[in-house]
Amino acid sequence: MSELITADLVDLDLSADTKEAAARSLAERMVAAGRVTDLDGFLADVAAREAQMPTGLDGGIGIPHCRSEHVTEPTLAFGRSAARIDFGAPDGPADLIFLIAAPAGADSDHLTILSGLARRLMSAEFTGALRSADDPSRVAALIRGDQPEPSAAAAGTEAGAEPTAGEGAEPAARPLAAEPLAPKPAAARTAEAKVAEAKVAEAKVAEAAEAVSGEGAGTGSQAATSAPFRVVAVTSCPTGIAHTYMAAESLENAAREAGVELVVETQGSAGFDKLPPATIAAADAVIFAHDVEVREKARFAGKPTVDVGVKAGINRPAELIAEVRQKAARGEISAPAAAADADRSAPMDRAGEPGDRFGTRLRKWLMTGVSYMVPFVAAGGLLIALAFAIGGYEIASAKSVADHFIWTEKDSWAALLFQIGAAAFTFLVPVLAGFIAYGMADRPGLVPGFVGGYIATTIKAGFLGGLVAGLIAGAIVMGIQRFKVPASLRGIMPVVVIPLISSAIVGFLMFVVIGKPIASAQEAMTDWLNGLSGTNAIMLGVLLGLMMCFDLGGPVNKVAYAFATGGITVANPSNGSLKIMAAVMAAGMVPPLAMALATTVRGRLFTKTERENGKAAWVLGASFISEGAIPFAAADPLRVIPSSMVGGAVTGALSMTFDCTLRAPHGGIFVVPLIGQPFLYLLAIVAGTVVSAGLVIVLKGMRKAARPETAAPAAGGETAPGGAGGEAKVPATV
Repeated sequence: MSELITADLVDLDLSADTKEAAARSLAERMVAAGRVTDLDGFLADVAAREAQMPTGLDGGIGIPHCRSEHVTEPTLAFGRSAARIDFGAPDGPADLIFLIAAPAGADSDHLTILSGLARRLMSAEFTGALRSADDPSRVAALIRGDQPEPSAAAAGTEAGAEPTAGEGAEPAARPLAAEPLAPKPAAARTAEAKVAEAKVAEAKVAEAAEAVSGEGAGTGSQAATSAPFRVVAVTSCPTGIAHTYMAAESLENAAREAGVELVVETQGSAGFDKLPPATIAAADAVIFAHDVEVREKARFAGKPTVDVGVKAGINRPAELIAEVRQKAARGEISAPAAAADADRSAPMDRAGEPGDRFGTRLRKWLMTGVSYMVPFVAAGGLLIALAFAIGGYEIASAKSVADHFIWTEKDSWAALLFQIGAAAFTFLVPVLAGFIAYGMADRPGLVPGFVGGYIATTIKAGFLGGLVAGLIAGAIVMGIQRFKVPASLRGIMPVVVIPLISSAIVGFLMFVVIGKPIASAQEAMTDWLNGLSGTNAIMLGVLLGLMMCFDLGGPVNKVAYAFATGGITVANPSNGSLKIMAAVMAAGMVPPLAMALATTVRGRLFTKTERENGKAAWVLGASFISEGAIPFAAADPLRVIPSSMVGGAVTGALSMTFDCTLRAPHGGIFVVPLIGQPFLYLLAIVAGTVVSAGLVIVLKGMRKAARPETAAPAAGGETAPGGAGGEAKVPATV
């Protein structure tokens, strides 16, 4: 095999001003050297890897790299840019650019080059020598390791002579191509071990950049030895509010106690700030605590991973950290996000553990759609509620404010609010369908999903049609993505080919094949709701109350909520749909209000932290935010959750019995003027709250009586609740 880099592959005056131009300039040298057979094909592979994750590193370094069928042998080209080129590093553009090329399938070569370069970049003398050298041959020798760095030459050694062992001189650096990645021979490595080594190599490159920029302490080897175990985590939930940030806080606290360095990316309702690529690359493991699909999950591929629901991140963070450390010790990693497969592989095909079943994936797909739909429901519903409060229910028939709007008339403002809210509501079904497809097939699923959702609204298939359209769109795109296409067509697949074919198929199915039957089913369900009365209505209220309080904002809660909102987001909602919406909101308010009441009445049964949370729960419960009860359920689920469910069932049944109605999908007590039978509605909420609070107090009191009296003074002289000093530290008692 030829040398990894020669003088012809070194450009000490790289004149490119973009990373694409830099890659092309260095790749042209590889073509001239006979190392690359197809310039454009190779650059397409480099761009695909670069699109997956930026390759810029702190310290002014860029390492674009890929495996390609157009490369004949492992090759490294080096360029030095005076103008500096942006490769996406957190600290700015790079002046040292290393283009690494390996033949397709030559994993060991690719990984060896990366690993060797990582070790060399950890030396400030090495990068300094590259910046000061003026001879391409010397630079090539430095990178190959044929020539020691200036500080490595022993004093008294003649120029050009190699120091011998025993003279106190450091040996010359080993060539990159010969740098071992592990004690085992290359032939003995498994494919999984090679992938793990690649990620270790990228992590070391990131650590090297920190050392070069002065952020590391000591030598590179010392930093690698003393560095703490590093974890990156992602938390998300369907609404992106309470669960997301509670899980993040729990993981951070557990990491501090375990001596682990952890950084969390919260993918909340307000969007998310991506973790820097260098942080991800330097991480030893990944934790996903999520109930909706992790956005841009490919960034974290190829590392030991624990993938759980968001509640696990809240309830047992220490276990998750211990589990991911064990996986790292065993070398268990998630599937690599290879550039060659990035365009053909849907996120849900790569997501989750191997044991994830179809039911788990289906739940995540549906929750992804619901999570993106909820903000439209809240905004549109509250605007409509305000419109009704200002102008009455007849405002729904007002003329368009685009044609008739008088600034000084109250009804004009009410009509404006109503029409804005109604406009938001028109997006509900398309957004639901579009983001179900997105959860299944990433961005290519958006177009057919939105098209199918819109068709569902035009043929009056409603939410049921949107659910089906989203699932069909996602499945079709996932099927198309499995076809292998030539490299020259990959660029137009997600932009032209996939949207075109999938939209045509989804449109045909929705208009001609399944749309009408779904619309008939939707109409039948609406008629059934309209006919609910007496015992049937009460039983439905009980069921919805149980669902709303079962997981406090989780998937079951969201199913009940989506069912209710789906009934009121039509032009003329039925009376039965309005009753269901009222029952759902009332039941969802019970858990936090009950915990607030219980901590007020019998505060000694709760910890000091829980009593503080109880104060906040008054406001959360009154605002219809069920997540306000999560801290209590996480600490004592076997008493809090059943008690909440019983109270929710009571409230749901009473709301249906009293024929309460609600036109707003959110708002809690702040939309009482829009509630039919408002005083009876409040009575239903109070009744359920009292029942839940009473059950919690009784069950916690029974626990206290069943335990021996071993009270111990808490810190600061305060006795732990219930008289048991260690009780507050038990996350779940039986």
